[in-house]
Amino acid sequence: MKKVFMFLAGVGTMAFSAVSAFAQDEMNAADLLSGSGEVPLNQALKTKFIEGGPAFMSLIIICLIIGLALAIERILYLSFSKINTKKLVAKVEDALKEGGIEKAKEVCRNTRGPVASIFYQGLLRYDQGLDVVEKTIVSYGSVQQSQLESGLSWISLFIAIAPSLGFLGTVIGMINAFDAIQAAGDISPNVVAGGMKVALITTVGGLIVAMILQVFYNYILAKIESITIDMEDSSISLIDVLTKYGEKK
Repeated sequence: MKKVFMFLAGVGTMAFSAVSAFAQDEMNAADLLSGSGEVPLNQALKTKFIEGGPAFMSLIIICLIIGLALAIERILYLSFSKINTKKLVAKVEDALKEGGIEKAKEVCRNTRGPVASIFYQGLLRYDQGLDVVEKTIVSYGSVQQSQLESGLSWISLFIAIAPSLGFLGTVIGMINAFDAIQAAGDISPNVVAGGMKVALITTVGGLIVAMILQVFYNYILAKIESITIDMEDSSISLIDVLTKYGEKK
């Protein structure tokens, strides 16, 4: 349910941005009609979009929108997963002193994030020995790692597809340019330049989309790496805390 909410939040953000851009377009159109003479950036981008061909440029924009929605969902999920692991370890240690394993499990149940889930799974098997607890932490840590990386394959797919669509649009545009040259029966600079311009716009669009998504992708990887380090460090701390707890019993 949380993933659905985060995805919808990402899509809603994109929709709000689109509505704002549309409203800005209306204002800019009024300015142009009033004779200001300056072409705004978004109007220039819309012009290039039309020149590049709505078919391929629309596919590239769809890759951007879906890729950004997935990236925003991951960023929100990872932000909610990030907690202060040192405080959690201290709370678990205090809970063990006050109420034993059951109190510690309650602390983990009431704490969000993958680290608390790993702690809870380990505490569930405390009666089976520390070796089993350690193996459980390692195994469940891999499960949490997979959940953190969920959706990244789709983002990387759009990073690869966007420039590929741009290159495909370029090739088709070149073919159309040569068809125009053949139909005209003359290698006119205007025909060649116009066809080349339209063909290359799709490549530029695809590369820009890929670069934008790549930045988000690397940012998400950095956040996953940070959470993974916290998971590993806090898991070692939990084993130490449980070892001390077992010695005092």
